[in-house]
Amino acid sequence: MSAEATDINLVAEYLSDQQIQDLSSSPSVDCIVICASSILYQAEHLFRVLQERPSLSKYLVLCGGVGHSTHFMYDAVAHHPRFSHIAQDIQGLPEARVLEKILDTFFDRSAITDGGCTVLVEDQSTNCGLNASLSRKVLDAAGLQGLKTCIIIQDPTMMLRTKASFQKAYEDALSPPSFMSCPIVVPHMQRSDDLQLEYQSLPLGNAWWPLDRFLELIMGEIPRLRDDENGYGPRGKGFILHVEVPEQVEEAWSRLRVASKACR
Repeated sequence: MSAEATDINLVAEYLSDQQIQDLSSSPSVDCIVICASSILYQAEHLFRVLQERPSLSKYLVLCGGVGHSTHFMYDAVAHHPRFSHIAQDIQGLPEARVLEKILDTFFDRSAITDGGCTVLVEDQSTNCGLNASLSRKVLDAAGLQGLKTCIIIQDPTMMLRTKASFQKAYEDALSPPSFMSCPIVVPHMQRSDDLQLEYQSLPLGNAWWPLDRFLELIMGEIPRLRDDENGYGPRGKGFILHVEVPEQVEEAWSRLRVASKACR
């Protein structure tokens, strides 16, 4: 594996923050929040698991409004081998409603709800911070003020920041919930036989990020996580709780930045 692929994988693994390795065997929780993204495999996997094991969670929150990246989700639906025939139906819908349409059309929602998992929808949020604060409002309104355990599912490139946003949203709670990251997949890169960067070991038949989009996402994420005047932490914009970016991640990020500039 090339040094560049190794650095990409180090940053990607850090951002993915994979605390739950296997959703199907995870202990039951009060709530699962899935923040909609263009990586539809996450929702597919989650809905399949809940069909088989609705007792995994008391509540499921489908989260996401209409934001600057929503068109990527529409495109993912349009190119999906199963979901493409609803592509026209979901145009203009908030991201959470797209997830709900997928759930209702391709999965057995009644098996989930009859098994004791209540489905809630938060369809107004347009960023990570609002994903968290508005999900809390939806859960509070449903009577779950005493949330103790919550699994969060998010695009792996944004997983760590999203968890920190939820921790921020509940920082005033007397007993803050335990939030656990479950990105479902953790992207890794390798060099192909002709020395091109390519994904390795991702589930086939699914749409993943175009390579330049993936690199743009992970490179843009580290500065957001920093707790400095330009970051999202308490000493910056105050969107998330303090995150300490490990030195080896910062070093890998710096090498990748130098390499990307050299390629321009």
